Order: sequence, then structure tokens, then C-alpha cells
Amino acid sequence: MREYIPQISKLLNGVLDGLPFLLPEFILATTFLLSIFSGISKGQSKVTWWLSVTGIVAAGLAAVLQSSSPAAGPVFFEMILPDANGALLKVLIGFVCLLFCIFVYHNQPLRNHPKKMDDLLSVLLAVHIGLNLMAIAVNWLMVYITIEMVSIGSYVMVAYLSRDNKQSEAAVKYVLFGTVCSAIMLYGLSFFYGYTGSLSFVDARHLTGLLAMPAPVFMLATLLVLTGIGFKLSFVPFHFWSPDVYQGAPTPVTAFLSTAPKIGAIVLLGRFVLSWPQTLDTAIPRPLFYLLAVIAMASMLVGNLVAIRQNNMKRMMAYSSIGHTGFLVMIILADVERSFPILFFFLASYVIMNMGVFMLADYLEEKLGLTEISQYRGLGKSHPAVMVALTILMVSLIGLPPTAGFVAKLLTFSAVLTAYQAEADLVWLLLAVTGAITTVVALFFYFKIPLQAFLRSAAEQSEQKAPLNALLITAFLLCLLTVLFGIFPAVVLDLL
Repeated sequence: MREYIPQISKLLNGVLDGLPFLLPEFILATTFLLSIFSGISKGQSKVTWWLSVTGIVAAGLAAVLQSSSPAAGPVFFEMILPDANGALLKVLIGFVCLLFCIFVYHNQPLRNHPKKMDDLLSVLLAVHIGLNLMAIAVNWLMVYITIEMVSIGSYVMVAYLSRDNKQSEAAVKYVLFGTVCSAIMLYGLSFFYGYTGSLSFVDARHLTGLLAMPAPVFMLATLLVLTGIGFKLSFVPFHFWSPDVYQGAPTPVTAFLSTAPKIGAIVLLGRFVLSWPQTLDTAIPRPLFYLLAVIAMASMLVGNLVAIRQNNMKRMMAYSSIGHTGFLVMIILADVERSFPILFFFLASYVIMNMGVFMLADYLEEKLGLTEISQYRGLGKSHPAVMVALTILMVSLIGLPPTAGFVAKLLTFSAVLTAYQAEADLVWLLLAVTGAITTVVALFFYFKIPLQAFLRSAAEQSEQKAPLNALLITAFLLCLLTVLFGIFPAVVLDLL
């Protein structure tokens, strides 16, 4: 036993050294436990809601403090890297979770359901912890654990109501597809560990071992690992679950799944891609680069082309999300270290746009029973404020000025064209052309909404006016932010 005492001491020191960098996660874990106890008592939903909001805000403030004093390198035995970028992404994830809390509080189906919203908020806090760790993970074992934390919580959130066959079907599809992707990813990680003897992708030995792998084996293992990451990002060809799940899940859950998991997963992919030039001073292997480039182009094409044929609002947004994932992968390939401000701005803009759209769509569904785009006929006259805000958000999703979406896509194209000038590789040009073409294609399905609302007349004019509530005010504020960030993008970029 005595020979193990120095090792135990070393292990304890490693844990103690890393604890201060997990302050946001400790706050969320404490809030999670308190929310469970408050949820046991009947009629305490407001207490649980206020506890959750307070914990999320406190964790966000702790992440802001961490951004000014990041770790010098990986901690917890090279499991996590709590750097300034990771801290900023934790703040963005916290912002999404805060918007979700507001969304849930004003969603009548969730409030009136026998389960109430207490357990859903507790699950949200658990998923929040997983997303925070996903944003700073640099070890494949930690990556797998965080993806499972987020996935299992997401399964519960999708199946939380299950009031009809459509919602039950969406939940079952999500669980089955997620379980299979998780198993496939774990099998791919066994290849990585077997050939390198390490799971830390900031370890030179691990990256050198990957380069030494036979090319077919490396590509096979990479494809298997990307299955798990692709499931959270819902890029092609791992996108099949998203339209049905987006349509069948409660709208607040759909809004959350379309934003928060993408933040964690795209940063995860970015850290892996960036580890090659940072550790070995070399670009990622060309087969991996071409694979990701094909995934980006396929996601943009499939997402935007298939969205044209959708009439259901949530299914259309599902394919829109797939198309935007292609842009995110394109930013990652254009050197995420130099492009982190672009990536963060794109993610922040995407969060604001998507959450705003889903809030307004949920309002129209809840108050007027409208789920199909064709049902929006004439709403520009009866509900002008709602439809003007929705139109502005759609303009931003397309990438037209003067909105945040325009600036985000402009910065993305600039980064890609800069990379093309530096490398003269035609793949960069193909990425830029695909992005430009799909942006034009997006006009055809995003503009269906203002077309129906303002240029078509309803058979019967709705006399029901839109009562102003906190959800509607939040959506209007998000719409305002979209315009402000489009006119003054330096407000965000200078902070980075």
C-alpha cells in the first residue's frame, strides 16, 4: 500500500488544482439538487423556476469571472481546458438556458400539464452542466461523458409531455437514433485509444499516433467518432432525426435543442481540429479536411433545398438548422483560433434568431392554433407587430442586411475566401459558392412567411388581438438585438 501513497497524493493535488475552474458547474449542481427538493412539494413550481433562474445567472457570472483568469493549460489530468473562449461559450449557453426558462414559464401546455415544469427545469440544469463541460472538454472520455449527459437529458425533455402519438414517436426516434450513434462513437474511440494509447487530443503522442494510423483505419475511426458529434450537430448524414423530433417535441424544447447542443458540439469539433496546429504545428490531415468540407456542403444543400418543400413551421426550422450547421463547420475549417470571434458571433446571432422565431411561432400556435405556414394568411393585418418581428428574424436567418445574420455570413465568407487566397485549394471556393447558392435558395422558403402574412388575405379575419406578455416582449427584444448587432457588430466583436 505504501508505494501507492505518493500516487494518491498526486491525484488529490490534481483534483484540488482543477476545482476552482469548475465553479459554474458546482453552482449548477447545487441548484440542481435544490430544484429536486423544491419540486417534491406540490404547488412550488414558481420556487423551482426562481431557483433555476438564479442558479443559471450565478453560473453565468462565475463564467464571466473565469474569462478574465483562465487556466494556463488543461486541468483534471488533461480532461478539460477552461480557457477564456470556453468561459465565453458558457455564458452563451447560460443565456440560452435562461431564455428556455422564460419560454417554459409562459408555455401553457407545460404549465397545465400534470407533470408541471419542475422536473423539466431540473433536467435543464443537468443538461446545462453537460453543455458547459462539453465546451471545455479536451479528452475523448470526457467528450463521451458530456455527450451522454446532454443526450439523456434531451431524451427526457423531448418525451416530457408525450400527449399524442406524434410526440411519442418523436421521442422514441430520438432515443433510438441517439443510442445507436453513441455506441458507434464509442467503438470509434476504441480505435483511437488502441492506436495511440492516449485519449487526450491535446497530447502530442495522441495526435502523432493518429497520423501514424493506416489511412483507411484512421478515416473509419474518424467517421465513427463523428457519428456522435454529428448527432448533436444534426449535420448530414446524421440529420434524419431532427425534422420529426422538432415537430413532435414541445416548442420550448425544440427551440432549446436547435441552439444549445449545437454550441457545445461545434466547439468540441473545433477544439479537435485546432489541436493539430496548436500541438504539432501542422494542419489537420487532408482526408479529414475533405470529409468535413463535404459534410459542410452537403448540410447546406440538403438543409436549404429540402426546407423549400416544408409547410410545417417547426419542420422548416429543423432543415434551416441543418443548413446553418454547414456554415458552422465551414467556420471551423477556416482555422477556428483566428476565427473564434466569427464563430462566437455566428453562434450568438443564431441563438437570438432561432429563439426569437420559436417564441413567436409558439405564441401563434398557442393563441391561434396555427402550425402550418399556409395558415399565416392575412396575419400581417390582424397581428402586425408579431409578423413584422417574425419577418425581421427571417431576413436575418437568410443573411440580409441590416441584421446580425448578414454580418455573421459576411464574416464567414471573408474567412473562407482568405483561406482560399492562402492555400489556393478549390475546396475553399466550392464551400464559398455552396454557401452563396444556398443563401439565395433560403430566400424561397423564409419569405413564404411574410408572403402569406402580408400579401395574402385570410378567408376569415381573426379578431383576437395579441395580449402582451413576457414571452412576446422577450421575442421583440431578441428581434431588436438582431437589428442592433447587424448595425453595430463591433459591440460584440470588440469584446472578443
